[in-house]
Amino acid sequence: MKFGVIRFPGSNCDQDPFWVLSRVSKQPVTYLWHESQNLENCDVIILPGGFSYGDYLRTGAIASLSPVMGAVKKFAASGGLVLGICNGFQILCESHLLPGALLRNAGLKYVCKPVHVRVENAETPFTSACSKGEVLEIAIGHMEGNYFCDESTLEQLRRQNRVVFRYCDKQGEINAVGNPNGSLDNIAGICNEGRNVLGMMPHPERSSEAAMGGADGLRIFESLVGALATK
Repeated sequence: MKFGVIRFPGSNCDQDPFWVLSRVSKQPVTYLWHESQNLENCDVIILPGGFSYGDYLRTGAIASLSPVMGAVKKFAASGGLVLGICNGFQILCESHLLPGALLRNAGLKYVCKPVHVRVENAETPFTSACSKGEVLEIAIGHMEGNYFCDESTLEQLRRQNRVVFRYCDKQGEINAVGNPNGSLDNIAGICNEGRNVLGMMPHPERSSEAAMGGADGLRIFESLVGALATK
């Protein structure tokens, strides 16, 4: 198995998942340049957080037009696993690999802190090491993390069980107190219909070692490793 982390100009979180995959999970991983359409036979593609292309126009808008995203779209269409973290989630929405958009946080302030998210769907390659209803503590760091979509899209996400994570309080209750950015329906992460593309605002790579204050985020990477091992 092999992981690929895309590097866009302005990305500042690409080294973090690379570290977790190579040093913590002990998996082969390589960087993929935004101008290349060669995914180098990777089994999982990760779009990291950061400020791709300086977040000009809209977050993720320019990155969605980069050459590598053409290859990622084909890869996803063939069933390849794609994980978008924070800015990566924004890029997936701008690329129409996932529905909806990420708006400015409620309160218009950058938010950076550990939050709690509840696993709503444990039957994906990204959450198979988790249990449905389990509460994870994972760090966030964003200004545009307020997920929004129209009512028909929200109904479809609910009906197809495609909301993978919701913000919650420490006890797992879904409420306004546990929602750090105003996201619609407390949505913290969603997947596509094929369940092979996941976008999430929390940064699992920032919560994958005890030295970082907690390792709940490692469950996402463990799930991917397990999914590839049984593929």
